[in-house]
Amino acid sequence: MSQRRALVVRGGWDGHHPVEATELFLPHLRENGFDVQVEESPAVYADAATMADVDLVVQCNTMNTIEKEQLEGLTAAVEAGTGLAGWHGGIADSYRSSSDYLHLVGGQFACHPGKAPEERTGEQSDNYVPYRVEMLPAAKAHPITQGIEDFDLVTEQYWVLTDDYVDVLATTTQAVRAWDPWNRPVTSPAVWTRQWGRGRVFVATPGHDLTVLRDENVRIIIERGLLWAAR
Repeated sequence: MSQRRALVVRGGWDGHHPVEATELFLPHLRENGFDVQVEESPAVYADAATMADVDLVVQCNTMNTIEKEQLEGLTAAVEAGTGLAGWHGGIADSYRSSSDYLHLVGGQFACHPGKAPEERTGEQSDNYVPYRVEMLPAAKAHPITQGIEDFDLVTEQYWVLTDDYVDVLATTTQAVRAWDPWNRPVTSPAVWTRQWGRGRVFVATPGHDLTVLRDENVRIIIERGLLWAAR
């Protein structure tokens, strides 16, 4: 059996540590039989010959832009069976200007409500709040989340805009605090999958920094999600 190929596309906002974050998971991919190619921009998506041989795209590319031909190449590959997987803003906040990309992935980062105004210092930590990732009944038997119980994090909590074509495995609920403008709790998917053509899409919203990615529950979910999504 020929070796499967994983394409890791990383870049965008440095605050998500795209190089260091993806390096955490390269050994896992290689140990599971993948030949890994790493690219520092989405330009490779426009290379039809390369994409035809890719079994998994791991994207860690936040607040970037994508050209029409690049997105068409990525979408065509997923429709033909290539898996697309990622975490946090690397997949859920990659190309804000592209509604077609949002349609492919199934969810878009909207905001991460932060601490009380008087507690903020202007650092990234202003948005680090305690929250719970709650596993849905569907998670119990799913290969990505089987055996994982609800767990707590202190990091960015993603409020996600999404649709009902996502298969949600875990959620997180944004509470209403005295300083917030919304007046009822808002539940967003925290882990979801999506079937697109013959391809599988996997998204986990936790993963802001290396500390979160090393959390045992987060790490296991991502490692399993990468394998699940692959052709």
